[in-house]
Amino acid sequence: MTTLLVANDGGHLMQLHTLRPRLGVGDDVVWVTPRTPQTESLLAGERVHWAQPCPPRDTRALARNAMACRTLFTDHDVSLVVSTGAALALAVLPQARLRGIETVYIESATRLDAPSLSGRALSMVPGITTFSQSSALARGHWQFLASPWELYETAPTIDRPIRSMVVSLGTQDGYGFRRLLDRLVPLVPADAEVMWQTGGTDTTGLGIEGRVRVPSEEMAAAIRAADVVVAHAGTGIALMALENGKCPILVPRRAMHGEHVDDHQLTIALELALRDLCVSRDADSLKARDLVTAASRTVTKVTDPPPLHISGMRIPRQRSRGLGVGAVAAEL
Repeated sequence: MTTLLVANDGGHLMQLHTLRPRLGVGDDVVWVTPRTPQTESLLAGERVHWAQPCPPRDTRALARNAMACRTLFTDHDVSLVVSTGAALALAVLPQARLRGIETVYIESATRLDAPSLSGRALSMVPGITTFSQSSALARGHWQFLASPWELYETAPTIDRPIRSMVVSLGTQDGYGFRRLLDRLVPLVPADAEVMWQTGGTDTTGLGIEGRVRVPSEEMAAAIRAADVVVAHAGTGIALMALENGKCPILVPRRAMHGEHVDDHQLTIALELALRDLCVSRDADSLKARDLVTAASRTVTKVTDPPPLHISGMRIPRQRSRGLGVGAVAAEL
């Protein structure tokens, strides 16, 4: 009996990957996600159905993925589908429900008090169980599952010189974050070695060597070895920093500067700052002493977190019912 684990690449996939050991889904798992250096590295050795890229609000990409993912339900004896979003969930989860398969949607940790567009749509599909990772969203269709941040604690450590850094701006196309680079580059110590993961941000004239994407394994190793991690306030890189013992400097992208579609990164940065799990700064206010502050903190993780119960009574299968893209659209 196979479980499908469905997530867009980036923070959505990192959240699901971090949650997976606590979900009790067993070893018979097929991941569904787009192919990128991050996903290939993070899911090395796993069974993966490589979906097509599924950007936000791209209905054509959603329809293509809905058609391509139909084979998952004929190739595997699927008993459970779990997703942390975003648009890819819309392509797969309604198909599972129309086949009578138990289906669970876990809202992104970025959404503290209101669900995402994908979450709102999926919560209206009959039979999809919806969980939040924020207690403030535990109302209506939404049950509180757990916060991903409750597993980590920070503590002061000895001051040390900053000899190595990781800077990560994420990989979402169409949104640069030059404002952070313009502020940060002059603050980097002259002798520090820096991995610059800059995505689609223009680095012209900055004198740095930016990389669009970095494989997950390489990024995790670089973070473990670094003295400081500076990143946009995405859940994926925040989780990776904490998992590897670093208290990151999180700099939220701002919609008013055209750096993202909305200001949800402000919410992430505030949430982690209130839990003392990051140093949060606006790009325009970042200072050299913030690098020193972050370098002087270390992070530990709960070693044996309690399991999370997402699966209830199995729903009878309906193998005879066909499904096309039109049916998915009608269900949504």
